[in-house]
Amino acid sequence: MGILSRASYVVRSKLNALLNRAEDPTETLEYSYEQMRDELQDVKQGIADLTTQKKRLEIQKRRLEENVEKHNEQAREAVRQDRDDLARQALEKKQAKMSQIEELEGQIADLQATQENLVDKKNELQNRIEEFRTKKETMKARYEAAEASSRVSEAMTGVGDEMEDVSRAIERAEERTDEMEARSEAMDELVDTGAFEDALSDKDSIDRELESGRTSAEVDSELETLKAEMGDSGAGSASASASADSEAETDSGAVADVDVDESEVEAELEELKDDEN
Repeated sequence: MGILSRASYVVRSKLNALLNRAEDPTETLEYSYEQMRDELQDVKQGIADLTTQKKRLEIQKRRLEENVEKHNEQAREAVRQDRDDLARQALEKKQAKMSQIEELEGQIADLQATQENLVDKKNELQNRIEEFRTKKETMKARYEAAEASSRVSEAMTGVGDEMEDVSRAIERAEERTDEMEARSEAMDELVDTGAFEDALSDKDSIDRELESGRTSAEVDSELETLKAEMGDSGAGSASASASADSEAETDSGAVADVDVDESEVEAELEELKDDEN
């Protein structure tokens, strides 16, 4: 097989495959049905034309028959007038018309046979068309049912072209949503870290450094103040402790005095007892 032959074969096979995929059986059946109806219409038109032609020949035959009768009458009248020459002419014309009539009768018979044949074919074709129409409707219903069932199955399994497009659209939507969620989280994180504050502020680096220094100085001053306050609180606590110790010593002295008084009382009681004895 030559290169051109192989190329032609490949092209035909590709075209055939494309046509098979693009072919709709219902449309093919409808087209075939219309073609058969066109053929039937052509047959009917042919029968009508043939019948018209036959009728013309029949009309022509009747006219010739009328002429034959006329020539007969002419021949009789010529005989009655002893005009054999005219009678002979009339009979000759009669014979010519009779020949034409026979020829027309043959043509009419042929047309009649052809007409009957066409009528039979027309009836047969019409019957076939009716049968084909019934089969066509049946096949069309079966195909549409099978197509609907196939579409439902493809929709349920997700293997159809439309469902595949839907699946891809869902995947793209999910990817886009994930991307937007990640971007939103990143923006929130940047806001929390204060990255946007510097970007949105009109202060330059020197201003930010100075402000940071002022803030540090304020913090140091507040810290010293706090330390001072804490120191004063410690001194007050020491004074309070000393006062408490002094008071405790005073109370102890009082208790000692009380103890001395009791011993003296005991001594006096002893003396009283001795005196009584």
